[in-house]
Amino acid sequence: MGTLDLNNTELDILVIGAGQAGLAMGFHLRNTPLRFQMIDGHVRVGDSWRKRYDSLKLFTPRMYSALPGMPLSGDPLGYAGRDEFADYLEMYASHFQLPVVLNTTIQKLQRLDGHFQASIDSGQVIRSRVVVLATGAFQRPNVPDISRKFSPEINQYTTVNYRTPAQIPEGTAVLVVGDGATGRDIAWELADHHQVFLAAGRPRRLLPDRILGRSAWWWFDKIGLLRLSAANPLGQYLQRSDPFPGRNKTFNQLLARGVNVMPRLIAVEGGQITFSNNISAKVASVVWATGYRDHGDWVDIPAVKDGRGQFIHREGISPVDGLYFIGRPWQRNRGSALITGVGADASTLLAQINRRHFFGEG
Repeated sequence: MGTLDLNNTELDILVIGAGQAGLAMGFHLRNTPLRFQMIDGHVRVGDSWRKRYDSLKLFTPRMYSALPGMPLSGDPLGYAGRDEFADYLEMYASHFQLPVVLNTTIQKLQRLDGHFQASIDSGQVIRSRVVVLATGAFQRPNVPDISRKFSPEINQYTTVNYRTPAQIPEGTAVLVVGDGATGRDIAWELADHHQVFLAAGRPRRLLPDRILGRSAWWWFDKIGLLRLSAANPLGQYLQRSDPFPGRNKTFNQLLARGVNVMPRLIAVEGGQITFSNNISAKVASVVWATGYRDHGDWVDIPAVKDGRGQFIHREGISPVDGLYFIGRPWQRNRGSALITGVGADASTLLAQINRRHFFGEG
């Protein structure tokens, strides 16, 4: 895709990450005179999607799954698959000739003498006035401590290394922990040839896929739900309840498919599991679909992390001058964690960066 110019390693803006958030930022940056570079650790643009489970489909229909300036082809009401969307991202970077350097990992990011210094795996050092972290919030699986209580012979998977039901011996019992969209997808496909227990978490409200003949996402957009911020009382309710269209995987539909839908997992001993309703079972494998956490060890800037090592920002603006984020859940509103919202977030964030660092109030 590109190579790092050894003669131009001092930049105005360094964008770290070339997934959908980084590409949206690059789209808007390309129309500025700023010297910018995008760096990503994957071999190909879109590989962060290609490495996920085989049957994955996007959370939103194609009409709400495109980046600015280039539609996602296909049925606008249908849901793109994993590889389709990964290829779309790769085509997007190529179409707009975005300066993406691939297969390059930042080993350490520091702030020194008023600039950021990024040390990469080749030994080079890049200096930049501004850095935008576009690595997103889905970096490292968040596996709870209770996982340590399973005995070594119990196979444990996460959303990073689970790919297909064929990984798990047919006829065995499997526990899927987490009843978000990913957990439901995995429980659904495992049910063909496995005994499946799905451990639910917080109460969720599933919505119908279509309301009065239109996609639920169309209604979310038109009545403004996607633009609600976390400061709004209704936005706070959406954050707590996390409603999403059920995609034909409600609890009743999962039960009809043979999935044992259970409440919260509360105890583990060897291969024995117990749920909060005091029902126990034995399993041979576990799939943790329990969300993600930041992987920020390489960011050697303590002021940008809280006591748990999670990144701190407000609408993408960190407490460290010149360090920004894009692609964070609820960065500005409900749409921020969705592909449909990242373009507007990138445009808004770039306006802030320009005003603060390059072009002033004008």
